[in-house]
Amino acid sequence: MFSNESRGGARGRPLVITAIVVAAALTGGWFVYDAQRGDDAGPAGAHGPSAGASATADAGRTTGSPVAHGDGATTAPALPDATSAAPRKELTGRTIVIDPGHNLGNAKHTAEIDKLVDIGTNRKACDTTGTATNAGYPEAAYTLDVAHRARALLEARGAKVILTYDGDRPWGPCVDERARIGNAAHADAALSIHADGAPADRFGFHVIAPKSVHKGAADTRAVAAPSLLLATTLRAHFQAATGEPLANYLGGKGLTIRDDLGGLNLTTVPKVFIECGNMRNAHDAAEMTDPAWRQKAAVGIADGLTSFLEGKR
Repeated sequence: MFSNESRGGARGRPLVITAIVVAAALTGGWFVYDAQRGDDAGPAGAHGPSAGASATADAGRTTGSPVAHGDGATTAPALPDATSAAPRKELTGRTIVIDPGHNLGNAKHTAEIDKLVDIGTNRKACDTTGTATNAGYPEAAYTLDVAHRARALLEARGAKVILTYDGDRPWGPCVDERARIGNAAHADAALSIHADGAPADRFGFHVIAPKSVHKGAADTRAVAAPSLLLATTLRAHFQAATGEPLANYLGGKGLTIRDDLGGLNLTTVPKVFIECGNMRNAHDAAEMTDPAWRQKAAVGIADGLTSFLEGKR
């Protein structure tokens, strides 16, 4: 998705987020472009690669060393990053639910995923196909790979990790079922992993927290505040681990508060979404197709969840 806020200003990577920025984010949500991709934050129609994206969209961005392109295949979880390799059992007794956004089989089951489900504030499609890089690397492959990597790190720290699906079903699950899986597990925290499909000149990552709502099947009043804390904690650690800038199309805050996503509306446990980057942007796509960067993304996710559950920032 992208916001209606100003798109001006210099481009490039911001400094690693400071406590001041984190605190400022707690003041509330920002108006965001309404997505039509089911329960992820991409723009309307972002169901696959778009033609003609230009590498010039990435001009002016500080990239550091070149990022190698991967082969696009989902790989087995790599060993934990060296910064997280030491045995850690601080999450013993904790349950974490990770929701890898979309499913590679959804494109073959359009009738099923187009079925409307109740999200409390509205009715939305069961799920969507997700987006992809212009070279064809699917969001669903990215999300499942990073979920596997994050699971390995978190389990090494003693957590019980449940995936909403593990490549073991032909389509789905629907967005309402994804929320119910976290609820049924009485998760201490839940996270939905996504990648965006915004225009090619947009780049960076952002985190989405649930708005406090009480309508129909949706009641997030008890979890809105802890979810916002989870969002800001995750945001800081993901940026520290990956060096990815905050999304340049959301006013530079890297955080939105929404009430139109079933995966958040229907949660009864602290939960957020993370859009790890824009798959239509040349630089972000190069990162997300690189297994080494995906491992950094997993470290950022694991560290953010760990800090939240330990009551740290």
